[in-house]
Amino acid sequence: MDDIIRILAINPGSTSTKIAVYEGEIPVFLKNLKHSSESLEPFEKITDQFGFRKKLILNQLEEAGLDIQTIRIVMGRGGLLKPIESGIYEVNDRMIHDLRNSPLGEHASNLGGLIAHDLAASIEGARAFIANPVVVDEMIDLARFTGHPLFTRKSIFHALNQKAVAREHAKSAMKKYEDLNLIVVHLGGGITIGAHRKGRVIDVNQGLDGEGPFSPERSGTLPAGDLVRLCFSQKYSQKEIMTMIKGAGGLVAYTGTNSAYEVEMKAFEGDEKASRFMQAMAYQVSKDIGAMATVLEGDVDGIVITGGVANSKWFVGLIAERVKFIAPVHVYPGEDEMRALAFNGLRILKGEADVKIYR
Repeated sequence: MDDIIRILAINPGSTSTKIAVYEGEIPVFLKNLKHSSESLEPFEKITDQFGFRKKLILNQLEEAGLDIQTIRIVMGRGGLLKPIESGIYEVNDRMIHDLRNSPLGEHASNLGGLIAHDLAASIEGARAFIANPVVVDEMIDLARFTGHPLFTRKSIFHALNQKAVAREHAKSAMKKYEDLNLIVVHLGGGITIGAHRKGRVIDVNQGLDGEGPFSPERSGTLPAGDLVRLCFSQKYSQKEIMTMIKGAGGLVAYTGTNSAYEVEMKAFEGDEKASRFMQAMAYQVSKDIGAMATVLEGDVDGIVITGGVANSKWFVGLIAERVKFIAPVHVYPGEDEMRALAFNGLRILKGEADVKIYR
């Protein structure tokens, strides 16, 4: 038992906490803890859930008979920190402060680094890290312009999964991620499309507020004038409009469900509207892939499609037909953020990763 070295990954979501324990590349424990609205109701702020979620994690590890003293790396899901370069960061006092007082607002993922740090502190020889949080910012200056000095484009996207899948693809092609130009498409509840140039995401749509194509839960880029007029119509509150954009936009607004699979099944059963909604979403994704091809000046080694919706061969096929002229299309269905976190921890153990300092 003394020579067992384990990696613990923690990924808090709005209504769940995912935990995983890896021995090298092998997962020995996986658990997705669901949290009812009743159990979270007593907590005014998300950071107030710290003790509640930490206790649940420890209880699950104990019930599984996993000795936490065998854990050497604790990987937390990165939260809404200040913009940072991609990579692995050790949790420090500056990061803890910003996770508790996020400059971008509250999000459950902020708890990842906080819990990871607290657990690592109780384990002799253990260290806590985060990897590729959603605020990874490697955009070139030209990509930041919006058209008005009051507004600046921000980099907020599925950095963890995009980077992990890009590295996985490079490995399968027997090349280095840093030597490739890729367009990586994450198809989930939100959709983000990144232009990866030699290991850096130089442009990407802002996925948090739904910029870009509409998705199962987000409205995508809306007509600015119509949106402004709606905001001042006095029919909706700011909260209601934000919910239209993020959470109840896209497929939810059109069909009442955020399940792309359900909408696809309706399309296959002959529902013409459902079919058109899916085709429109694929059309918008394809347009943004085309835009990222111009960012890379046409020098594209591959288009990599990932995320939960990538499990739909029909939907991915709609996209591939439109963009295959740009570069070969490679599909990696699903998303495995826990594996991505654990593998970043393994890179630390193997000495393959430079650990960065959050400032």
